Amino acid sequence: MEYTDKAIGIDFGGTSIKMGIVLGKQIVAELPSINPKHHPEPKDLIRAIADQVKVAREDHDDIRAIGCGVPGFVHTPTGTIHNLTNVPGWTDIPLQALLSEATGLPCVVENDANAMGIAEWKLGAGQHFKHLICLTLGTGVGGAVIVNNQIIRGAHYVAGELGQTSIHYAGRLGAYNNAGALEDYIGNNEFAADSQAAYKEAGIEKDIEDCTPAAMDALASHGDEIAIACWDDFAKKLACAIANCCWILNPEAIVIGGGISKAGDTLFVPLRKHVLEQLSGPFKDHLKILPAKFGNEAGIIGCATLALESIED
Repeated sequence: MEYTDKAIGIDFGGTSIKMGIVLGKQIVAELPSINPKHHPEPKDLIRAIADQVKVAREDHDDIRAIGCGVPGFVHTPTGTIHNLTNVPGWTDIPLQALLSEATGLPCVVENDANAMGIAEWKLGAGQHFKHLICLTLGTGVGGAVIVNNQIIRGAHYVAGELGQTSIHYAGRLGAYNNAGALEDYIGNNEFAADSQAAYKEAGIEKDIEDCTPAAMDALASHGDEIAIACWDDFAKKLACAIANCCWILNPEAIVIGGGISKAGDTLFVPLRKHVLEQLSGPFKDHLKILPAKFGNEAGIIGCATLALESIED
């Protein structure tokens, strides 16, 4: 599908709400970001967003819709947010209706990981696949599942929370009392803490800032054996979750985005190995494990894409 109209994509974060005007695969103009902490009440934050939209339309009068990606559970038919995981006070907020009323534009609201998945599926690394799983790796782990060219939403529109699936029935206790949740093993903070512990076990003291994914990628690239082992352990944990998804859904491809995916071969070489050794026959034949195309822009692009499709529908 060709996207020839403009839309605004909005990516909600705990410390920054990023906004951009999107045309096709490109963010043609970035709007000033908004700090949600400066607008603690939902109505005030919505007004601040609406003010930015109004200014943007002065230079881009052909903007047709708005899409919002939020880190939480969304009732997508109505665009009502059940709750936001990193912005307090946002419980049962009808964001779609409120923002549409404040701006005069059609609006859609989507889970942020689904927005990333939509960008990659429609326009990015996954655009040639009908059966696709997208993962975004950061502080947490988000997921989007596409089956037969349809995003899977579930009975109550909250399917795809792959970060909450278990890789150990008696493992670390997650935020929802779920043992062994994937994101409690491979989130940025957990990866850094586990890496720091690995160095300490080897008699090497490192600050946590020296064990971030970016720092560990650099160390592994220079042949640091502990860093290489930490990445291999990370890949094994992620591979366990991916293999589970493959056995259930038999996808054609896995697309991985988020900051950790920037590690490139440091991550993807051991990850492909550990995934494929846990699968057989048609579950692994021709399976692609790919880095995402759009990086941090995926959420904005995916939201804008979804907004345009909603008005076409």
